[in-house]
Amino acid sequence: MGLPALDGFLPKVFRTGARTGGGSVTTSAALLAAGLFVMVLLTGCPPTPALGAQPTPPANSATPGEPRVLVALGDSLTAGFGVGKDEAWPALVEERLRAEGYPYRVVNAGVSGDTTAGGLRRVDWVLKARPDVVVVALGANDGLRAQNVEAIEANLVAIVERLKASGARVLLAGMRMPPNYGAEYGRAYASVFPSVARRTGAPLMPFLLDGVAADRRLNQADGIHPTAAGYRVIADRLWPYLVPLLRK
Repeated sequence: MGLPALDGFLPKVFRTGARTGGGSVTTSAALLAAGLFVMVLLTGCPPTPALGAQPTPPANSATPGEPRVLVALGDSLTAGFGVGKDEAWPALVEERLRAEGYPYRVVNAGVSGDTTAGGLRRVDWVLKARPDVVVVALGANDGLRAQNVEAIEANLVAIVERLKASGARVLLAGMRMPPNYGAEYGRAYASVFPSVARRTGAPLMPFLLDGVAADRRLNQADGIHPTAAGYRVIADRLWPYLVPLLRK
């Protein structure tokens, strides 16, 4: 996108009390970095056009001889912003599924800039793929816009419940906010994901960027999106939560 490097933005904002050059990061610098973070992650791209209607079989079944479907429903962190399609975590998960004998194909339904409200509007499109498993990785952009946490939770609950009603197994991936959004909002936001998991019975991966967010080596020059190596860490950390939902 031609944006200037943020010099490891994520390590600064995801760790309370980050320091630079021997002094604390100033409030203005943190706010500027947060603004750039919002600008990049909220860069939208149009959703993929809906697939044609499929009358049968039911949403969570596979046609004999065809692989089951796993859908990754998310934003730019799922779409694989800045890396090749085969380097994003959904493609890496598909690679591992095949290697370990699970008959699944993975549909990357990541849309840069998407929110929980946008994801809710896309559920019908997702269901046309007749998914057996759906990984829901939404909410980062809601938080960066400081959206009402009750609304975020309501959208996620609606998404998970509609997916489960179709017969799909759902894995929810959580997210966290940088500390410069305020401790109170950060705590309220972080509590959304375990609350949704409790209300819907969906298993939870607490933090999608676990092991990646605070490591400069695993983030692109914008300091925001993972590198190919970072996406591989995400795929590896996601795998143990995913395996219980799979069928051979």
